[in-house]
Amino acid sequence: QVQLVESGGGLVQTGGSLRLSCVASGNIAEIYIVAWYRQAPGKAREWLGRITDSDLINYSDLVRGRFTISRDNAKNTVYLQMNSLKPEDTSIYYCNHFDHGMRLGPWGQGTQVTVSA
Repeated sequence: QVQLVESGGGLVQTGGSLRLSCVASGNIAEIYIVAWYRQAPGKAREWLGRITDSDLINYSDLVRGRFTISRDNAKNTVYLQMNSLKPEDTSIYYCNHFDHGMRLGPWGQGTQVTVSA
């Protein structure tokens, strides 16, 4: 089984940057896709982007051009670099994975990102 743990959130001013990390443990070989999501209180979860095991990367229109996904295989880590942050980016950010059967993994605790005006 795979476990993903998010970190790197915090408080940042409008226009600032943060880099979130998603560290994987367990049966890493079962991971096909790692995706980033966010969910603000009272709102639906939003898909932000994904990276496949062959490094194909896709982004939501919500964040394309501001957010960048990358990976460090040696550290079993996927990153979400967030630039030009806006107050509407305030949310809890999650990573999750799909296995090769496109089954979604369990949700973790997420990491809080707060962007002040």
